[in-house]
Amino acid sequence: MMRQYFGLKSQHPTQLLFYRMGDFYEIFYDDAKKAARLLDITLTSRGHSGGKPIPMAGIPFHAAENYIARLVRMGESVVVCEQVGDPATSKGPVDRQVSRIVTPGTLSDEAFLEERKENLLLSLAYESRKGVSTFGFSYLDMASGRFCLFEVEGEEALTSELQRLTPTEILLSEDFPHTKLIQLEKGIRELGPWHFDHDSSYRQLIQQFNTKDLSGFGCEELKAAISSAGALLQYAKDTQRSELPHIRTITVEQRDDCVLIDGATRRNLEIDINLTGSSSNTLTSVLDRCATPMGSRLLKRWLHQPIRDLKEINLRQDVIEELKSDPITNAFKQTLKEIGDLERILSRIGLRSARPRDLVRLGLALNALPNLKTQLSHLSSPRLNDINTRIEEQNSMANELETALVENPPAVVRDGGIFDKGYDAELDELIALSSNATDFLAEMERTEKERTGISSLKVGFNRVHGYYIEISRLHSEQAPVEYIRRQTLKNAERFITPELKAFEDKALSAKSKALAREKQLYEALLDSLNLLLSSLQTTSQALAELDVLTNFAERADRLNYTRPTLSNDQKIDIKQGRHPVVESVITDPFIPNDLYMDPSRSLLMITGPNMGGKSTYMRQVALITLLAHTGSFVPADSATLTLVDRIFTRMGSSDDLAGGRSTFMVEMTETANILNNASANSLVLMDEVGRGTSTFDGLSLAWSAVEYLANQIHCYVLFATHYFELTQLADELSNATNVHLTATEHEDSIVFMHKVHEGPASQSYGLQVAQLAGVPKKVITEAKHKLSELEDHSRTMHDFSIKESSPCDKKYKTKEPSSTPVQSDLFIGGRNDALEDSLKEADLNNMTPIDALTLLYKLKKLI
Repeated sequence: MMRQYFGLKSQHPTQLLFYRMGDFYEIFYDDAKKAARLLDITLTSRGHSGGKPIPMAGIPFHAAENYIARLVRMGESVVVCEQVGDPATSKGPVDRQVSRIVTPGTLSDEAFLEERKENLLLSLAYESRKGVSTFGFSYLDMASGRFCLFEVEGEEALTSELQRLTPTEILLSEDFPHTKLIQLEKGIRELGPWHFDHDSSYRQLIQQFNTKDLSGFGCEELKAAISSAGALLQYAKDTQRSELPHIRTITVEQRDDCVLIDGATRRNLEIDINLTGSSSNTLTSVLDRCATPMGSRLLKRWLHQPIRDLKEINLRQDVIEELKSDPITNAFKQTLKEIGDLERILSRIGLRSARPRDLVRLGLALNALPNLKTQLSHLSSPRLNDINTRIEEQNSMANELETALVENPPAVVRDGGIFDKGYDAELDELIALSSNATDFLAEMERTEKERTGISSLKVGFNRVHGYYIEISRLHSEQAPVEYIRRQTLKNAERFITPELKAFEDKALSAKSKALAREKQLYEALLDSLNLLLSSLQTTSQALAELDVLTNFAERADRLNYTRPTLSNDQKIDIKQGRHPVVESVITDPFIPNDLYMDPSRSLLMITGPNMGGKSTYMRQVALITLLAHTGSFVPADSATLTLVDRIFTRMGSSDDLAGGRSTFMVEMTETANILNNASANSLVLMDEVGRGTSTFDGLSLAWSAVEYLANQIHCYVLFATHYFELTQLADELSNATNVHLTATEHEDSIVFMHKVHEGPASQSYGLQVAQLAGVPKKVITEAKHKLSELEDHSRTMHDFSIKESSPCDKKYKTKEPSSTPVQSDLFIGGRNDALEDSLKEADLNNMTPIDALTLLYKLKKLI
């Protein structure tokens, strides 16, 4: 038996092998130690090898799914090895084969999955083209059959797409050259380079889709992506032990068709994960009221990949407009709830892993389709008409499932009791024979008592010895001659008769025959459903889209969102815009704000107090823009927006200790990404650039970055800062404007108005915010004194510098408003030419220690 085990284990050395032995999955050697630790189960031993006990752990086969689910959530892969031989006829160990391999990225069973979140298996291939790194992406959602590929250039695009897709498992070649870029990703699995061979991958794909070539999918020239897709498809087949019939097409994603969002922006906008890593208080948490899990998953895809197709955006908006206040929206939601997660049920049918309850739910879904199509037929939106066309009624199959299945079937096929009475005559006969044994035995007991006159006679059943007639020891001598002794007990004798033996053979085989017949009927039902799989998948996609659009309409009506206007007019005009998440969680009324930008006013310099609402204002602009590009209505009284190609954000402070980057390095990396990749059609949000270093370094970097964005790129920029010197740029740049958020002081307290006004702010109110945060009063008092000293000194140095500066220097001098504090000079004292000349003349490389000491005295004397 262990020789058989080692043969199977050698094929899967890095994965946990669950080895079926009777009613248990046994786990041996290092796998047993690891599983015992991860699952908190008992580690025992069985037999010896090399004179040492063989470590062993085991779990009941009927509870295996829960244990496997726990292991997969920890990132482990499990190889399930089943008995395929008959113990009654096998000589030696029963034959065993690997029935499936469960890995984090290839899950399809609902017990393992989060129902409203995609579970993606990603494959990456690399190619260098003319010195440019090209990465081929392909990814598969096994639970839905969605299979996509695309290519990107450069490391920034690689990391951005990884953060968009958040795969649970990543396939790489062992010679993949950029492992440092993804070393922090989870679920990395390295395969031999031959898995990513382009020619074999190409053949793999055309075999899967039964086509002559890949030109019909639009990916013929994407060599790196094809290499990754072939490796992924083979890996998926190997793990599922199936040809994957539910994967019927491959989609090419075009980055130019979408609004690109990098990883930093996804984090800052908190689309579905907030800055603390949870899903609460995110855009998705506000918007997702979808009736089905497949609708929720599609909604997240739309939010993470907004589109730039005006025609498609308008079609979606037309649907929302029609459904927004129509009572039929609630009717749709109720019907869609009955349909449930049709997408994943169909995938399990394709993989032949669907359970009886899946088929019952499918039957309920199919029964709901006629009513849904009738409701859709009364609406006029072109997109709704298209959805109605793609939804295909399956009345014949719906009737078949309703007739075949009991209302509440068991969880698994092996338990039996799936099919309703009257569906199959042979099955009914076998079930009747098995279930009527009690009646037969009672009747036989009554007859035999009358015939023999033995009052103590009983007819019973024992799992070891089968059926028997029991007579007490006192009356055993009266047993008829045709009774054959089967077992002797202390106070009784047990017998069998030819009639009872014949019934036993028939009854005991009836149950196993009934289970076999049920399995046969179930497989035939799956065969019939697989013939309809393509049209059913088309239907499920249409239903998911209807769910998202209905959800958008309900949210627009409930949250008072309005229809935005998108165009190529190079203008952003938002009236009374609101932050969709903040307004949903605060108890006080949200203060809305306007925004206007065009080529003559494309850069807004935002100043104002901490806690005044600068970040909220900037983020709400980005979220309104993002929502508009998904086709959703937006939280504003009105919104006219230009189409953007990318949304960038540089906000907040965080370090990357694992990646060896300080807070300032992260800040500069994100800034560099924006400056290198933004275009004239990009929306850029930047908050407090330069604050991670010294004052003058930071101010210089911020100043130069603003000038570059305004003069070189000409994109739409919201730039928030506490460097008041930057407000001068509004006078020097033709497309820059100052705006500020207001606050007012009352005695020692501060009230934030959260309202945006034209012009620069007068002060930062930093001490007042510190006081609100609970900084000790003594510290605040001392800080006020120090601030006063610095401001006095700064004004003195400002006057001196204006007198001494040349005309070309005055461009960078701060104009002193009467109430605005000026940035203090860190180097106190006037200019000393003699000191400067002495330092310039000093030859430090050839100076002796005594020369250095002499110079130091000279410098001190000059000071």
